[in-house]
Amino acid sequence: MSGGHESSSLVQDDVVRLLATYTHIGTTNVDHQMEQYIYARRADGTHIINLKQTWEKLLLAARAIAAVENPADVIVVSARQFAHRALMKYAAHTGATPVFGRFAPGALTNQIQKNFKEPRIIIISDPRIDHQVVTEASYANVPIIAFTNSDSPLKLIDIAIPCNNKAAQAVGLMWWLLAREVLILRGKVSRDGPFLIENTEIMPDLYFFRDPAEIKKEQAAEEFEAGQQEAITTEVPLDFTAAPDIKDWAAEANADNWNGQPAGQEWGQAPRSTNGEPDKYPF
Repeated sequence: MSGGHESSSLVQDDVVRLLATYTHIGTTNVDHQMEQYIYARRADGTHIINLKQTWEKLLLAARAIAAVENPADVIVVSARQFAHRALMKYAAHTGATPVFGRFAPGALTNQIQKNFKEPRIIIISDPRIDHQVVTEASYANVPIIAFTNSDSPLKLIDIAIPCNNKAAQAVGLMWWLLAREVLILRGKVSRDGPFLIENTEIMPDLYFFRDPAEIKKEQAAEEFEAGQQEAITTEVPLDFTAAPDIKDWAAEANADNWNGQPAGQEWGQAPRSTNGEPDKYPF
């Protein structure tokens, strides 16, 4: 969907980001509808996704999303835990409506429900995990945009964006790229400059999932290093004018009487038993 325009073509910085997050790495299995997005197959059986196809489908999805007048009519859904942070940031930057965790059945078809919604477009991270959303969207005639891997089924999917949807960093980067392209089409972000929102640059790692246990470990390591550095850099005051306390070792040696015998029995005296008599078997 770039149309051959240089402004919409895939730049080197984005290619480096895609390769660094292993967005092009698929699985060992491939769906027959996903074969058109596969570039090659490695010796170990892993399929490589064509990043050019990924970029073209990303632009197509961004145009469909930007065509919606009310940004809140776009719903982003994901049951994967490592995609929740990316969904939250995408919704905050583009105005979409996020749905975390389990999708309530009937949210698109049952009008009696409290959480009933009538979206214009739904974006999901994995059609296999979010199959409930895909099924209900087909009943309500709502278009589905999905990040699909090499083994993902494309049934009832309107726009499939081929990528590695099983890696946390790859999923975060794809949501970041989609948010940037949507804001570029809306005229809020310039394509020539960085991704800025309210004079704040939005980096891709802002969309990355971070395990709370890893965060605690990093904080503990930083505190330990800070304590070690503080202990090393702490200056101990030195008084060079004070006279050292020198002891007279010769006087201490002369004070000991090495010729005297210890108090008690003599060396040649036989040891006595407990009843006061000489011990017959001293050894």
